[in-house]
Amino acid sequence: MSDQETGSLETLSRTAARLRPWVWSGDPLPRLLFFTDPLRVPDPEAVAERLPAGAGIVYRPFDAADAVERGLRLAAIARARGLLLLAGADPALAQAIGAGGVHLPQRLADGAAELRRDHPSWRITAAAHDAPAVRAVQTVGVEAVVVSPVFPSNSPSAGAPLGVEGLSAIAAGAALPIYALGGVNAKTAGALVGAGVYGLAGIEGFGG
Repeated sequence: MSDQETGSLETLSRTAARLRPWVWSGDPLPRLLFFTDPLRVPDPEAVAERLPAGAGIVYRPFDAADAVERGLRLAAIARARGLLLLAGADPALAQAIGAGGVHLPQRLADGAAELRRDHPSWRITAAAHDAPAVRAVQTVGVEAVVVSPVFPSNSPSAGAPLGVEGLSAIAAGAALPIYALGGVNAKTAGALVGAGVYGLAGIEGFGG
């Protein structure tokens, strides 16, 4: 990872520290969540090695043949660096690599209650893409909601961006911590200070 990419992470970390505080009954969730993507960030281990202590990784192998092998490498980095590792959409993968929990896409969020029952120590987050989805997701037993897309994104599945104003309206009505995802990087993150979000989530913006 280049000096510029390292500087981007430092900027993101400083910005995240200025976001909305949240009172936790247990350990707080990370302020930064790095979402892996095998096409857009082919070397997630390099990003993981530079993440600040206390940050999180959402590991999404998208059915790659080496999903468990790479997941175990990320798990080792996470343990060594004090990072939270979540498996994206796949509880079986989370168990196989010893992850600290799961991140569920919006379509699978209803399974959070069962996962919470079966794995009480897991950290569980979920995705949502509009205010009604956030209201639904926050009732199923997750700890935080990742809302996207906030800014224009390179994700092929991203819809129209919410913008800071749209995200702020969602965060104001949310009962759980909100992460901003979609076009979040060192240049755009500053606009989210004061928007009511708890944390920043990103893919390429985290140094891919």
